[in-house]
Amino acid sequence: MASHHLCCMLLMLMSVAFGAAPRKSVDVPFGRNYVPTWAFDHIKYFNGGSEIQLYLDKYTGTGFQSKGSYLFGHFSIHIKMVPGDSAGTVTAFYLSSQSSEHDEIDFEFLGNRTGQPYILQTNVGKGDREQRIFLWFDPTQKYHTYSILWNLYQIVFLVDDVPIRVFKNNRDLGVKFPFNQPMKLYSSLWNADDWATRGGQEKTDWSKAPFVASYRGFHIDGCEASVQAKFCDTQSKGVPRPRWRRLRWVRDKYTIYNYCNDRTRYPTTPLECKRDRDI
Repeated sequence: MASHHLCCMLLMLMSVAFGAAPRKSVDVPFGRNYVPTWAFDHIKYFNGGSEIQLYLDKYTGTGFQSKGSYLFGHFSIHIKMVPGDSAGTVTAFYLSSQSSEHDEIDFEFLGNRTGQPYILQTNVGKGDREQRIFLWFDPTQKYHTYSILWNLYQIVFLVDDVPIRVFKNNRDLGVKFPFNQPMKLYSSLWNADDWATRGGQEKTDWSKAPFVASYRGFHIDGCEASVQAKFCDTQSKGVPRPRWRRLRWVRDKYTIYNYCNDRTRYPTTPLECKRDRDI
C-alpha cells in the first residue's frame, strides 16, 4: 500500500504541474467495474450489460458496488431517475469507506410526488455537510451524467460536466477530508419514506411499484488500492475558470439548502465555509 500511495502522489503532483483535466468518461459495460450486492433478482440487464435497471418494490430495493477500492479518481455514471410518483424513494451513487473512521462522498436523489421537482442532495463525511439543489432539467426523461472528481486537494460534484459543488481540503483547519483510506463506489435504489420526501411527510405509494431507475456508462478512472497504479492523471488540482461561473450559477439559482448557512445546526459558521466563502 505504501508504494501504491507514493505512486499516486507522484502522478498527482505531475498532473497538477501540467494542469491536467480528467480524461473523458468512457462508457463500459456494468460487469467491467461493478457487481450486484443484494437482491440480485431486482437488477435487470440489457444490451449485453451495457445498460441495467434497478427495481424497488414493497419487499426490497437493490444495489451494486465497484469491484475495486480506490484512493482518488474520476468516477461517473449515467442515470435516468425513477419517473412519475417516486415519493419516498432514494437513488444513490456514492463512495464509501469500510473502516471505523468512516468517509463518504454522496449523490442522493430524493423522489417526489408527480409534478414536483427531484431534489439532489450531496454530502461529504458522516452526514453533517449536506447541500441540496433542484436540477435544471427533468432527470426522469433521459440519461444525465453524474460525476465525482476526488483528489488530495478537493472533491468536485458534477452534473453533465457542470460543477454543482466543490469541497476543498481544509485539513490544516482541522476539517475532516477523505485522503488516506480507499473507498468503493456504490449505487442503490431504496425506500426512505421516513425522511426523503418533505422530511418524511410524503410516504411511498406502493400501488405505483415497481419503481425503476436506469443506468449506463459505469466509468471508473482512479487509483486502485489493490494493485500498483499505472496512472492517476485524473488528479488535477483545479476546476477550469469557466466552470467556476457555472458553479456560481447553480449556487445562485438552484441551491435550496446549504449547511454553511444553517445557523440552527451551526450557530458558528463552519471553518471551511468561512475560508472558502462557500464557493
